[in-house]
Amino acid sequence: MASPLATTKQSINLTPSGVPGSRIRRNPPSPEKKTLIPDRNERDRRTVAIGIALSALLLVVILAGFASYSGWSPREVTAHL
Repeated sequence: MASPLATTKQSINLTPSGVPGSRIRRNPPSPEKKTLIPDRNERDRRTVAIGIALSALLLVVILAGFASYSGWSPREVTAHL
């Protein structure tokens, strides 16, 4: 049988030596901030309410502008109760 060749490298010692590894305690990573996702129904209700309010405001502005252009004033109206 053939004998293994002699090497010049030293063998690796896998047993722990007398000096332990670093045991520095570090702060844990901070938790990620959770993004608050609003409820879809709540968001839809809010969007519809804003849309209705803006549409009503736009209608009032258009009517007031047209009335002002045509010379009509609310002071001309008398309420009979």
